[in-house]
Amino acid sequence: MEIDAPVVADGPELYRITRDSAVLDVNSSYAYLLWCRDFSQTSAVARVDGAVVGFVTGFIRPDAPDTLVVWQVAVDASQRGGGVAGKLLNHLVDRVVARGVRFLETTITPDNTASIKLFSALARDRAAEIHSSELFTADLFPDSHLGEDLYRIGPFDAA
Repeated sequence: MEIDAPVVADGPELYRITRDSAVLDVNSSYAYLLWCRDFSQTSAVARVDGAVVGFVTGFIRPDAPDTLVVWQVAVDASQRGGGVAGKLLNHLVDRVVARGVRFLETTITPDNTASIKLFSALARDRAAEIHSSELFTADLFPDSHLGEDLYRIGPFDAA
């Protein structure tokens, strides 16, 4: 498996993996193309034999340039359970810490135990603090979306 920054041609695969997950919020196919173009340095893709099998998308918070916000983490069904998501996150953290990032933020619904375990393991493995708090309550969403809790991890030590 190789992990690197996405390129625009990866956008359709990010869309497919998200759609096929049947649990993630699916953004427009256009949004994934933009992620791969405009946020490639704060995102990562995993490839097996050249095919995208997982990804993490993120961006630097405009009001907090030392904070990476992870938007989505997804792994193709064929690769789940093999630690791909953790490898993607660690690769991305290594890349952005070198650019001055010290914290990671993400939001997780309270019922998403897999994501809570994933980000808790990242904090543990990096000897970083992890804090969670309510960010967006369910009543803020115009659909049946659950509330989203904010998870903040860090500070990270420079590699």
